[in-house]
Amino acid sequence: MIIAVDAAGGDHYPHHPVEGSLLALKENDSIQIILLGPKEMVREELDKHEYDKQRVHIQNAPEVIEMSESPSQAVKGKKKSSIVMGLSMHAAGKCDAFISTGNTGALLAASTFILGKLEGIIRPTIATYYPTVKGFRLLVDAGANLELKPEMFSQFGTMGSVYSHEVMGIDEPKVALLNVGEEREKGTECLRKAFDELSKLPNFIGNVEGRDILPGKADVYVCDGVVGNILLKFGESIPDALKVLVQSAVKKSNIDPEQAKQLLYILNSAVSEFNYENVGGIPFLGVAGVSMVGHGGSNPTAIKNMVLNAATCAEANVNDKIIASLN
Repeated sequence: MIIAVDAAGGDHYPHHPVEGSLLALKENDSIQIILLGPKEMVREELDKHEYDKQRVHIQNAPEVIEMSESPSQAVKGKKKSSIVMGLSMHAAGKCDAFISTGNTGALLAASTFILGKLEGIIRPTIATYYPTVKGFRLLVDAGANLELKPEMFSQFGTMGSVYSHEVMGIDEPKVALLNVGEEREKGTECLRKAFDELSKLPNFIGNVEGRDILPGKADVYVCDGVVGNILLKFGESIPDALKVLVQSAVKKSNIDPEQAKQLLYILNSAVSEFNYENVGGIPFLGVAGVSMVGHGGSNPTAIKNMVLNAATCAEANVNDKIIASLN
């Protein structure tokens, strides 16, 4: 299993992508890594570590796509970037997956253009893990498609179901449509038509509201990219906001310092389940390959988990199962 890693992406390259990749090698003996980026930069970083040189390879990619660049212009203008070269290697069968914490827009554009779409897919989507009291669940779309056709909701629900079962290990995942009410007639005309399309899925449980997400009423929450991206950013703020509120309440209370310390320890343990580092990355569903993007600030642990998730996707033949589910 060969995983190509963008060593020139994210806020902390090449250190975090390189270290995270080497951590993944220690956890999975069947993985090999290709690190893409300016060769001397990657080599210099690798020299800081002890690793199995038979399992790590460098692919020189001298151009770097910055986070602030226009996705389409970057993909067209920087053919020797790590993103373009890594996905081209994947398309040519030289690796089984590609991961990056770089420019999300550029990665999505390049994944769609270079890898192409799965048979029957109208448009690829970004699916993201979302914290609930039952653990992480899946939110689709997380910002790739701001406007959806009704039939796209159904495809996103299907792809999300396959991924949540095969990669996240959720048995019989339930799909729900995020809406302004539970009744079938709620929402815009597009949402009402989307409800009809989703109703064709055997695991569709109907509309759910925002208050149903954290309790984990469903396993796959389907929405357009506007709603999904707002929810994603809101979810990322929950742990820090809870810590501030609890710390403020503790200061106003009369409990002794040792009790306060124990309360904060318990809180930190509870919200650790919401930490994106435990997930690593999120997939582009609907492209003809395994392409995953991670948070720009991903630390080595998050990169490690991205590599392992990408390997799981490839091993589980997620795309073949998506195609089969659509037919």
